[in-house]
Amino acid sequence: MAQQSAGIRVSTLELFFDLVFVFTVMQLSETLYDDLSPGGLLDVVLILAVLWWMYSGYAWLTNAVAPTSTTRRTLLLAGMSGFLVMALAIPEAFGDYGWIFGIAYVVVNVVHSVLFLNAGPGAVRMMRTLGPLNLLAAGLVLTGGLLPEPYRHLCWIAAPLVQISGGYLHAIEMHAIAAAHFVERHSLVMIIAIGESIIAIGLGFREVRLDGGAVLVAVLGLCIAYYLWWCYFAGDDKRSEEVLAHVTDTRRRSRLALNAWGYGHVPMLLGIVVLAVGIKKTVGHAFEPLHWGPAVALSGGVALYLLGHAVFLRLLHLPGAVYRLATAAAVLATVPLGHTVAVAQLVAIPLLMAAGAIAEDLPRIRRDGMAAAIGDFGRTETH
Repeated sequence: MAQQSAGIRVSTLELFFDLVFVFTVMQLSETLYDDLSPGGLLDVVLILAVLWWMYSGYAWLTNAVAPTSTTRRTLLLAGMSGFLVMALAIPEAFGDYGWIFGIAYVVVNVVHSVLFLNAGPGAVRMMRTLGPLNLLAAGLVLTGGLLPEPYRHLCWIAAPLVQISGGYLHAIEMHAIAAAHFVERHSLVMIIAIGESIIAIGLGFREVRLDGGAVLVAVLGLCIAYYLWWCYFAGDDKRSEEVLAHVTDTRRRSRLALNAWGYGHVPMLLGIVVLAVGIKKTVGHAFEPLHWGPAVALSGGVALYLLGHAVFLRLLHLPGAVYRLATAAAVLATVPLGHTVAVAQLVAIPLLMAAGAIAEDLPRIRRDGMAAAIGDFGRTETH
């Protein structure tokens, strides 16, 4: 496949697609809210794994095949429809609607394979391996929706394992990544996901009296979401694009894209889902002790997000991973605060995230200040 222009950017249709996909993230938070247990978390992880694999597949797809014709746009609409139906079926994906989720997932996979075949002869050779493996995974999800337990969960566990295998078995060097488009696409879905988490939290206020405690929970939840944004978008998104763009070997670039933006983003999205659940569980109970589950969800969601971003930075050899890990550990230590009184944990988390961001920025600020001082001194000497 020919290398695309480095200046290609995300189209509005792709952004529309992302909005539909992120509805699935919102549905996952609602599902976990209703069943905040290890079993419920496992189900959410399995659903997120198969959903994110195919979302990533479409991100790689539009990186290679721009939706510039009526046929391509119509097929992309069919893929969007599949994601929408899956989102609607998520609450009962392991119950009565498992077969509906499975059929929609097969549709998403078939559309993806058909569209990818428009990317040229290289894509055809690549899809000879990747396409059947993706369809096998989709078949496992559909089969799981038709079988009783424990076979249902066994099929669901097998599906992402097949997909991960596909990432290593197909000719990944056939992909030609346009760094600017690829990074922007993932950045947009992350900011939409963070925004959807605010909407999910807001829905928790529907039957709650808006008093001082409720307002405080809302504002503190917004502060936590802001620092999630800060971690991802305060420069690292641009630096990551530069790193990807400067990898000239197509195989290394594709492998880096798969590892950092494919696998590395899963814990970040899961963290957003879990955090939204934790905050919703505090609505109406700001000055009461939390049960251990919601308290762990509050801190654990943030920690998962920070861990995922630390892995992302480490894969790209960018600085900041140590600060993310240290902040994650500090945030996890606030769980007993929530078990004492919810608002104490809600206050501590954004404060710790702010402290981590400031600690990370201080060395850069000092370096910039010294560079400016040296420059001013040099100009004074010349005069």
